[in-house]
Amino acid sequence: MKRNLDMATLRSFTAVAEQGGVTRAAASLHLTQSAVSMQIKRLEEQLDMKLFERHNRTLSLLPAGEQLLSYARRILEMNDEAVSRLTDEAFEGELTLGVPHDIVYPSIPKVLRAVATQFPRLKLNLVSSYTSALHEAFGRGECDLILTTEQTLHKGGETLIELPLVFVGAPGGSAWRERPLRLAFENRCIFRPRVQSALDSAGIDWNMAVQSKSTRTVEATVSADLAVHAMIAGTMRGDLNMVEHGGALPDLGMQKINLYTGAGCTGPVAEGVISLLRNEYVKLDIPIGHAA
Repeated sequence: MKRNLDMATLRSFTAVAEQGGVTRAAASLHLTQSAVSMQIKRLEEQLDMKLFERHNRTLSLLPAGEQLLSYARRILEMNDEAVSRLTDEAFEGELTLGVPHDIVYPSIPKVLRAVATQFPRLKLNLVSSYTSALHEAFGRGECDLILTTEQTLHKGGETLIELPLVFVGAPGGSAWRERPLRLAFENRCIFRPRVQSALDSAGIDWNMAVQSKSTRTVEATVSADLAVHAMIAGTMRGDLNMVEHGGALPDLGMQKINLYTGAGCTGPVAEGVISLLRNEYVKLDIPIGHAA
C-alpha cells in the first residue's frame, strides 16, 4: 500500500535540517518545539527509519535524511506553487515591459519564468524594440517599465549594470580578420555609428555586409561567419561568441543597461518584477579584461 507524505511534517523536517536544530526551526515556523519534535517523530515512524543523528541539542542528517531533504524541497516547492496559482488573488494586474532586442538573452526568459511562478495572476506583456523606440513608447505611457542600452543615464532611470561593448562573431570564425571588415547591423541599431567611428579612428577599413530591419537576418549572417556585429558582453546567444581579437580591433568602450519605471509602477507585484530584473542583469557581470 502506498503511503502519503504529510506536508506539515515535510515542512518541519526541512526547517530542522536547514536550521540545524528544533529550537531555531520552531521559531521559523512559528510553532512550539514540542510540535516540531512530534512531527519529526511522526515522519520517522511513517518511513520506519531514522532521519537525524542526535548530538546533545544539535541534529545532523543521516544518509536517508539527506536523500529525503532533496525530495522534500521539491515537493514543498510544487505544493506552494500550486496553492499560489490557484488561490492567491493578490497578484492580479497587467504590466508592459519594454526590452531592446539585443539584451533579451539570457536574462529575460529567466525573469519571465520567475514572474509566472511568483506572480501567477499577473499578465506581463513583453515589447522588444530599439532603445530610442522604447523611450518614445515609455513617454507615451505605452510601457510601464523599460530597459535600455545607453552610454548615459537620463532623468528618472537607474543603471543596473555597466559592461563592455564587444565585437561578436561565429564561434571559431575568422570574419573579424578580413579587411575591409564586414559588418552586419540593423538600420536603427544604437551601436552601429559607434562601431563605425571606432574603426575609422583605428584606421580599419570596413563595409556594411548587411543592413537590415531584422535582428534575425543580422544574427544569421554573423553566425555564418560572413560578418561581425557588436553586443554588450554577456548578452549573446550560443551561436555567437565574443571575438577574442587580441587588440586587432578597437576597444568599443562601456555600455549601460538602464531601467526606467513609470509613476504608476508601484505596489508589491511591480516591485517584485523590478527586483527580478535587477537581480538577473547584475548576474551578467564579467571580468572587463575578458573583453580584450
